[in-house]
Amino acid sequence: MLKLGIPSKGRLMEQTFDWFGARGITLRRTGSDREYAGAVEGAEGLELVLLSAGEIPRELAAGRIHLGVTGSDLVRDKLADWDRQVAELAPMGFGHADLIIAVPASWPDVDTLDDLDAAAAAFRRTHGHRLRIATKYHRLVRNFLTENGVADYQLVDSQGATEGTVKNLTAEAIADITSTGETLRANHLKILTDGLIHQSQATLYAARSADWRNGARPILTDLSQRLGFNPNAL
Repeated sequence: MLKLGIPSKGRLMEQTFDWFGARGITLRRTGSDREYAGAVEGAEGLELVLLSAGEIPRELAAGRIHLGVTGSDLVRDKLADWDRQVAELAPMGFGHADLIIAVPASWPDVDTLDDLDAAAAAFRRTHGHRLRIATKYHRLVRNFLTENGVADYQLVDSQGATEGTVKNLTAEAIADITSTGETLRANHLKILTDGLIHQSQATLYAARSADWRNGARPILTDLSQRLGFNPNAL
């Protein structure tokens, strides 16, 4: 048996169902919306596990599922040395979003990361504490800012409505995902010209630490032929 974890609700679940369906494998949810049960048709030995998109990276890393579909941003943010824990099998072509750094549109002299670094230093001198950047992507954002020499900031956790934190005075800037930028503009924010951290999309991953014995490997090989990925990537 090979366990496949996919998002348990929303558009990401529906698009994942469509992606597999277009390749001859029918995935469907069974029971009520409160029941995380699913069924598979057209792929012998494949078991469907419904999880939140945020849980899937951890379940892959723990080896409790063999395959998982989730955003590449979540895998990179939740798993240190992610490519040593999971193998990227197939970008799926949907769920696109950019993880970006954005600042108030009213900051006319802050358009680049160098400008942000200078503004953060000035902010600390003026206010006596570090400039706050609201995000839920702590690892990705911290690594990106470190690599680009931005200092004198602190990350503050935001698990929802991140774009509103500047207006609500709980942060001075944000790092969040965006598809169209409309919500950012509505909240009077602008993306730094070099503030793209990661271009995310839904991706099929395999767990390196899962138990690939007892028939799981032949199932993977069969799936690779039907889904179009290299089984030797694992």
